[in-house]
Amino acid sequence: MASDDGYLFDNQQTEAGQRFDALSELFDPVTFRHLAAVGVTEGWHCWEVGAGSPGVPAWLAERAGPTGRVLATDIDTSWMPPDAAFEVARHDVGTEEPPAGPFDLVHARLVLVHVPERAAALEAMVRALRPGGLLVLEDADPALQPLSCLDEYGPAQRLANRLRRGSRELLARRGADLAFGRTLPRLLRESGLTEVAADAYFPVTSPACATLEAATVRQLRDRLTDAGLATDEEIEAHLANIATGELDLTMAPLISAWGRKPVV
Repeated sequence: MASDDGYLFDNQQTEAGQRFDALSELFDPVTFRHLAAVGVTEGWHCWEVGAGSPGVPAWLAERAGPTGRVLATDIDTSWMPPDAAFEVARHDVGTEEPPAGPFDLVHARLVLVHVPERAAALEAMVRALRPGGLLVLEDADPALQPLSCLDEYGPAQRLANRLRRGSRELLARRGADLAFGRTLPRLLRESGLTEVAADAYFPVTSPACATLEAATVRQLRDRLTDAGLATDEEIEAHLANIATGELDLTMAPLISAWGRKPVV
């Protein structure tokens, strides 16, 4: 039986790489647009929290250049290349002190929604900023848009949405806040940041959504069946439906928020 302990999406599983690739295809353009807009440039010191895969820290390292510093941290750094152009360190943002800074930029994508100690993690990230530094947080809000198929017109779409409900149930059991994304602007203001703003990105259908859905269902298969949230037959049927390319699969909205630490 699958354990209920720990992070739901184990980075050691084969499907983790597929998930990282699909998430990068979906969300890297959004992230890079925000990081460019806040002014990341030569010489900046940046902390990428919960990096997972190398795409975002590599982009930051190229922007910050040889006079800058980019530190990528995660509880599991196994997907980071040994010859990365940035620093890599194992770190739990919810329970450990922030790494030595200060930083001009702290960024986290799809991290805090999974961290039970998210208040402590947010405080640590704000503390790591230099005065005038910027915090950019991007997190999902599955409760804001909970469906896998917006157009639920047939049995394949109904099955997809039922399995998405099962996945959300597993997330909630591990302490994920399924309505977290919408709280980001308020949390940044309550943390003392100024110039707070936010927007959202909502993919309705794309090949990357299908890739991510298939990898996620395969990764959660044992947990879904052990919890009685799906049968093997239902999972096989859903994977076959995805493979046809005829399901319009979507993801939860990604809400991006940013703010500046005041200069004392």
